[in-house]
Amino acid sequence: MKLKPALSAHVDEEGRLVFPPEVISLFGLRPGVQVRLEEGANGLHLRRPVNHLAKVYIEPTNRCNLQCRTCMRNVWDEPLGQMNNETFLRIIGGLKVFSPPPSIFFGGFGEPLAHPAIPEMVAQAKTLGGSIELITNGTLLTKDMSRQLIEAGLNGLWVSVDGATPESYADVRLGATLPEVLANLKHFRYIRIEKHLLTPEIGIVFVAMKRNITDLPSVLRIGSQLDVTRVLVTNVIPYNEELKNEILYSQAITDILYQPPLRVPHVTLPKIDVYQIVRDQLYRALRNGGQSVSIGGAILGEASDRCPFIENGVTAINWEGNLSPCLPLMHSYVSFLDERKRVSRRYVIGNIAERTLPNLWNTTEYVNLRERVQAFNFSHCVFCAGCELSWANEKDCRGNTLPTCGGCLWAQGVIHIQCP
Repeated sequence: MKLKPALSAHVDEEGRLVFPPEVISLFGLRPGVQVRLEEGANGLHLRRPVNHLAKVYIEPTNRCNLQCRTCMRNVWDEPLGQMNNETFLRIIGGLKVFSPPPSIFFGGFGEPLAHPAIPEMVAQAKTLGGSIELITNGTLLTKDMSRQLIEAGLNGLWVSVDGATPESYADVRLGATLPEVLANLKHFRYIRIEKHLLTPEIGIVFVAMKRNITDLPSVLRIGSQLDVTRVLVTNVIPYNEELKNEILYSQAITDILYQPPLRVPHVTLPKIDVYQIVRDQLYRALRNGGQSVSIGGAILGEASDRCPFIENGVTAINWEGNLSPCLPLMHSYVSFLDERKRVSRRYVIGNIAERTLPNLWNTTEYVNLRERVQAFNFSHCVFCAGCELSWANEKDCRGNTLPTCGGCLWAQGVIHIQCP
């Protein structure tokens, strides 16, 4: 991956902090905007203003050619369909108003390559001037599809690889075979090389579970052989009883001490060789003491309380044209939070067919929601023992109403992008 150059700001004679133009443009720091400033362990943290749209998730379809063990589609009862051309053109037309152009990510809870017009959609999105990425399970990434996506100007291709052997992969990705997916990726890489291009960059998404975590080192080796520049490891969302027993974060959640009055030691560790003796002793020391820990500047053992969608200026549009604040609110579903069943009801700001994208983005309701989520004054349903209010995202004990985000695993750094 190309490294980003370091940028600097300066303080003028009147004591004002002056940012370089590229930072002002990238983060939407226009005159008059309000930004949150927070003191961190290593400096001052400036949060992105909530009125800056930087990225749009577009779900071309919620159909998929697989029946993956980990998929939300196993527990919902929603109609299946694909985005029509009129809806997509309205999205593109609305995005022309924003400057700089937001990046576009084709993904959601379906297989984007199952949409027959996906190469044309990528090409049209590319005319806006922003970065275009797409996630796929890789089974439909034929030579012809690869060539079309590359010629359309795709910047990044993410492929879900949840196992390093044909057996472990097929155990998760029901209906797919690992040799087929890797062969498709090799062809994709070859076409890119043939055209003397450095993009699209290739990334791998790995959904970590008890049943496949030992495959992760081998998946990383596979990625290095395919010129993969990015690997995203995420936890599984337990949509059913089987997946509830596969999670790898039950202790990570219960170890988070979200009790401000309680004073516990904070341990700062250097980078260290984590071979078995060191690993076991560190685990014993930190687990027994209940400390807050930072390794290389990243703090473990504390609540994140950061919505990655709000923080990154994201909005999401499903195949029907419904605009939601994030991927988890795009559809209604049931999952497990620890031992509790939790209903997450979808939340829609409005439909693209009825109102323009700029209009929906700037509605008072949506702006207020983004400010509320950035402040994150929600009940912490992820950590507490669980009253009846934690069984859904409709209201919490602090008076918040749909959507309440205190039970969101994305906001605690447990879940990243996951489908298809």
